[in-house]
Amino acid sequence: MWKSESLNPKSEVGVRRRGVGTGVGLRFLSLRFFSRRRPERILPTKLLPLYVVLWFAIPMTASASQDSSTDRATVIIVVGAPGEAEFGSNFVRQASLWEKACESAECRCITLGLDDASQTNDFARLKQTLEAETKDSLSDLWLVLIGHGTFDGKEGKFNLRGPDVSATELALWLQPFHRRLAVINTASCSAPFLNKLSGTNRVVITATRSGNEQNFARFGQYFCEAITNPEADLDKDQQVSLLEAFLMASRQAGEFYKGEGRLATEHALLDDSGDGLGTPADWFRGLRAIKRPKDNAAVDGLLAQQFHLLRGPTEQKLSPDQRVRRDALERAIILHREKKERLTEDEYYRELERLLLELGRFYESNSVTPAVPDRDSK
Repeated sequence: MWKSESLNPKSEVGVRRRGVGTGVGLRFLSLRFFSRRRPERILPTKLLPLYVVLWFAIPMTASASQDSSTDRATVIIVVGAPGEAEFGSNFVRQASLWEKACESAECRCITLGLDDASQTNDFARLKQTLEAETKDSLSDLWLVLIGHGTFDGKEGKFNLRGPDVSATELALWLQPFHRRLAVINTASCSAPFLNKLSGTNRVVITATRSGNEQNFARFGQYFCEAITNPEADLDKDQQVSLLEAFLMASRQAGEFYKGEGRLATEHALLDDSGDGLGTPADWFRGLRAIKRPKDNAAVDGLLAQQFHLLRGPTEQKLSPDQRVRRDALERAIILHREKKERLTEDEYYRELERLLLELGRFYESNSVTPAVPDRDSK
């Protein structure tokens, strides 16, 4: 039986132990999605026609005339104080890769920390930049922190030119935001930021699971490469989600330490359920979480899988409103799956059928042209 780890609440994120059975992802349905507990049992006859309709409807593009200005993500890249030159060059490279990704995605990109070194108060500039951002919008806001972190046993901080910014201060600055928000803190000692920044409609990723993981973190350099790497696209929908980039970067960071014969000093976490606990990458198999939260806690990964910087051809055809509606329907179906053990068989499949019919009607009313992704892409 899994038990929660006993962690210092001031220094470590309360990672949850999970059992078998959770999953994420609906973009391409499979028979396994509908299968019952025993593998020899097949898709219920009454749902088979619906499954066929959805299989062909989901890859279709939507007819939508969207205003690109309302659907244009904003990415704020913050490069911290470099310290040694070798770290500085690494941080510059990471920022450059993020800027190139933003250019490809036609995002609005703001970079702090790479201009004239005489500018020594990036604390004030970051605060002002966030104050100037729209708080309610259908467009996503990304905040990427590249640099070093510190932890004094009580508070985690991100090192800036000038005063450092603490997790508490950043949480206060982000409190007014209601738009979808992704915070990616790639620094050492970054775990306390997950506890403080976690919330509804947010994805928070940290390079460490503890404030006491103080060595230089390599997770960030792998993450900025993964966000545009087609090999990270596990569900082959021609776009890389935050979850997919997180999984690839975590795996590559682990492989680095293993290849060097060194003990890993960083363990990345992802939180998008708002409980501030976080989930490590090794609790996923593909995009499917294979361990279940204890005490009916929410599953992480649902929102992160619907967060994309570079959208695929199908996704680009959806308007912001359509995307919000589609995402809500997909999440409802995934969350319904988590109730399977608590419902009778008839109750479970009756509600599943209703949700799938609603999703099918959405695609039928909004789709016009097939846009099947390349399932053989590597």
